[in-house]
Amino acid sequence: MKYSGIGGQAVMEGVMMKNGSRYAVAVRKPDQEIIVDSSEYQGIVKNKTIRNMPILRGVFSFVESLVLGIRTLTFSASFFEEEEEEHKKGETKEDFLMGITVAISVLLAVGIFMVLPYGISLLFSKAISSQWVTALFEGVVRLVIFIGYVAGISLMPDIKRVYMYHGAEHKCINCIEHGLDLNVENVRKSSRQHKRCGTSFLLIVMLISVVAFMFIRMDSKILRLLFRVLFVPVIAGISFEFIQFAGKSDNAFVNLLSKPGLLLQRITTREPDDSMIEVAIASVEAVFDWKAYLKELKEEALP
Repeated sequence: MKYSGIGGQAVMEGVMMKNGSRYAVAVRKPDQEIIVDSSEYQGIVKNKTIRNMPILRGVFSFVESLVLGIRTLTFSASFFEEEEEEHKKGETKEDFLMGITVAISVLLAVGIFMVLPYGISLLFSKAISSQWVTALFEGVVRLVIFIGYVAGISLMPDIKRVYMYHGAEHKCINCIEHGLDLNVENVRKSSRQHKRCGTSFLLIVMLISVVAFMFIRMDSKILRLLFRVLFVPVIAGISFEFIQFAGKSDNAFVNLLSKPGLLLQRITTREPDDSMIEVAIASVEAVFDWKAYLKELKEEALP
């Protein structure tokens, strides 16, 4: 398996794929036509030296994935709105509204998955004398909330279809990275789990936070909470480095560490039908020359 550099996400009745600064979102419209929209996204930081610094690049990548994710989700949803023209109005306000949406999303995530578990652990702190045990309990609560959230939304019909497109996205990437021609038949038999998935990234964030927060020991409850919030970007950066390394490695130990994320992907991905695979293929082909990539693989394999 060779790292291809492409990644993406599922959107409403479609798939977004990104390769470098170029991305494409393919959507199957209600009339069954597949529409593909390609564009460039340079990111929030233009300086290559800064944006490629270890740890920091993970923070940038996380924020950028939120921005691009919301943008492409909005695009895909526009084909299923009754008043699409109204959706197209006010495009000059798009960047401002995008920033507000991303900020709210980050605040909600920190509140639900970081602050709430900490608050719950404080309720039991009087019964637990050790800060280590309290922090461990907090971590367990955080994992339960996260996995419960992921499993809970998977029961919604619309989310089930998004998870199916998520599976199609992974299958396409796995198909290419395992040296197979990108067609429906090959994609269908490829795995729907991938080590570079955002699901795995978020789970790694949760697991690292369990360990990291056990070492934040101070008497002030406010300071402990403040340090937890301020440490989130660092944890995200570390998690990103692991996910990127795991996606390029076939090391047995790295594969073992990747197992929890792959298991969680059994919830966040579903087997897609052929029509969904066709959409995912269209998105890949808009940003990635998979034939040239496979040719390079074959040349490298020659003695």
